[in-house]
This record gives sequence, structure tokens and C-alpha cells, in this order.
Amino acid sequence: MNPRLQQLRTLLHEEKLDAIFVSSLPNIFYLTQFSDFTTFDRDGFVLVTNNNQYVFTHGIYQEAVAKKVKDYILIPIKRENPISKSLKDIITKEKITSLGIEAFDLKVDEYERLLKEVDKNIVHPTHLIQKLRIKKTAEEIQAIKKACRLGDKAFSAILEKIRVGITEKELAFEMELFIKQQGADISFPTIIAFGPNASNPHHVPTTAKLKANTFVLMDFGVKLHNYCSDMTRTVFFGTASEKQKKEYQTVYTSQEKAINKIKSLIANPKSLIKANEIDLIARNYILSQGYPDMPHSLGHGIGLDLHEAPRLTPLTDEVLTDGDVFSIEPGIYIPGKFGIRIEDLFAIQNDTLITLTKAQSNFIEL
Repeated sequence: MNPRLQQLRTLLHEEKLDAIFVSSLPNIFYLTQFSDFTTFDRDGFVLVTNNNQYVFTHGIYQEAVAKKVKDYILIPIKRENPISKSLKDIITKEKITSLGIEAFDLKVDEYERLLKEVDKNIVHPTHLIQKLRIKKTAEEIQAIKKACRLGDKAFSAILEKIRVGITEKELAFEMELFIKQQGADISFPTIIAFGPNASNPHHVPTTAKLKANTFVLMDFGVKLHNYCSDMTRTVFFGTASEKQKKEYQTVYTSQEKAINKIKSLIANPKSLIKANEIDLIARNYILSQGYPDMPHSLGHGIGLDLHEAPRLTPLTDEVLTDGDVFSIEPGIYIPGKFGIRIEDLFAIQNDTLITLTKAQSNFIEL
């Protein structure tokens, strides 16, 4: 039996749920290892009960699902047999009185159709599978590491494309083309921002052309075998002033301080690695140097989704432990002038902090 199903059923029992209806694609993959469903059409769903597990899909996927998904009961989705009716039949058959749903993912019309067949009083929103996914296995960490290795190569390759007159859109295209030529996909649309455009952390690339003596921020990720990487590098195109070098060094040092604090806490088995304290170490250092507060958290978990738990933010009460994979990405943003961010991925594995992204992160002048 799939150990993830066993773990999920343990959580179902703890949460006093008889079943969970799964609609999000990352969670479906996590349980079934089937990744052919697309985000464009709602072609697949999963139901896990205390006794059985079901996969629902349309006819175009039935052959592939039957071949690749083992230990699941396959139920076709048809006009005369909509998924809401199939769910009702199973709920009646297995005497389900409490059903978990992924309210964060279900569309409103899907929820409304569900309630036409299923009693609203037995339906409860839940994030059970996200809880399972927080702690990564050694195999999952290795998968993320492989995506990061390809990201490192993409960064080295893109440095050769940076030149006067290239646009943000052209550089983003070159980055994504390189990743896809390696047989992978992007984990999110590439962010390329020149100079003042980088003061917006989630800038959308434009036709702005690169000029000399400008910061170039590149935030990009690889999706390989369903697992994501995420990395940000900021380089200087031209000859930097001492002031610009200090600005970069401030971000670099803030990241170092966060990393070193995690390492020191790991070395002391009695210490808790509080995510909010790690955020504040980097955040407060940037503030102490006279720069504005970061408009985002210091980091986020990553895996099948680009952003998942744990979160490194001043407001969280999460504690980092073995199996966590997360980013550390401090930044300085001065509206209308520049933005600098350095982002790397890390894993805590066997009581050791492992750096998954290896591309050069100290100051680079091109």
C-alpha cells in the first residue's frame, strides 16, 4: 500500500474525517504519481476514504490512468454520470458522515454542483495533504536538488546573453528557452527587471532595454519531474560605484546572517529554529543599514508547488525541522531607483543545513 495513503488515513482519523475529496493537481500527483492532468481542464479528481481510494476522470485520460495509477478504483466522468452523482453514491455506500474538501482549490460552480448531491453539513474544508507535503523525503529533496542544478546552469548560460540593448522580455525568453531545451519546464514565469523596474519584487518583463551601469535582477525557476526550483540573482551590468557595491553587500550579508543563525541553532539540539526569528535577523539587518523594510517574507517552502509551507515571516509560529525545504531571499527595493534580491534554496536534512542552489551569489560585474 502507498505509504502516503496510510499517512493520509491517519490524519483523517485524527481530524475525525471519513474521507477527503482531492481536486488540486499537486496533491493528486502526490497521492497517485500521475501528472498528465492539466490546469486548463478539470480532468481528474481523487477521493480517499477510510476503506478505498478512487480516481475520477474523463474518457480521454482513462487509458493512461488505468495503466499508471495502481490500487485506485477508476470511475469515469460522463454527462450521464457527473462526479457529484458518483460522490453521492460512494458517500451512501461507505456511510460517510464527514467529507473533507480542498476549499482553496475548488471552483465555486464545482462546489455548488457538489452541494446539489451532497449534504452541506458533512462537508468540511481541509488542508490535510499540505500538512503531509511539508516534510520532504530524501527522494523529494534529491528531486528538488536536480531542478536546482539545472537552474544553476541556466544562470551561467544567461550571463552570456546580457548585453546593451537587450530587452527584459528578450532575456526572459532566453532564460525560459534554455530551461526547456534541457527537457524541463519553468516553475513560474521568469522575472527579469532592469534598474528601477526591479524595485517591484514581482515585476513583469517589459520591452525596456538594458543600459550600461544598471542592476539586472533575475528571478526564475525550473520544474523537473514535477518538483520546483526557485532562485534570484542580481548582477551589475557595467562598473558599479562603491555605493552600489554596499547596497548589494547589505543584501548578501543579511542572507548570510540568516543562514548562519540556522546553522548555529541546528548545532544545538535543544534549540528551536523559529521561522519568524530567522526572518527578523535578515530583515532587521537591512533596516539597521538605513534601507526600507522588505515588502515580502524572507522565505517560503517549495516542492510540488512553488510556494508552500513552511513560511519564513515575522507573523508565523512555524518551527523549521528536518525535511523542510525553503528559500531565503532578502531584498532591498528603492522605488524608482533599483531593486536587489538574492534567493537560494535550502533543506534541513539529517540535522544539517544543505544549500541546494549553487550558482555564484557574491557581487558580479559584467
